[in-house]
Amino acid sequence: MKTYRNIGHHERVIRVALGLLLLALSGFSLLPGWGDLVLMVVGLIALLTGIIGFCPAWRVMGINTCPPKTSEPPHSHTQSSGHEHADTTSHGS
Repeated sequence: MKTYRNIGHHERVIRVALGLLLLALSGFSLLPGWGDLVLMVVGLIALLTGIIGFCPAWRVMGINTCPPKTSEPPHSHTQSSGHEHADTTSHGS
């Protein structure tokens, strides 16, 4: 099964930290009424999306903060050295 990620590393770290912070704040009952429940739900959503690396809302909006995948590794031995090879075939004989 192919996993689809649309959240980059930095955003994942922020979401996990924010989720943990909101869950901790909801435990202190700082807000009246439904406020603590809202903090808990938003904290859980942020935490879960940060852990799995996928956000359905970002998918709907077409947002992807993951870096683009490259087809070749950056330090491959098959890459050219940057020097162009001269054509040594004769053209006039």
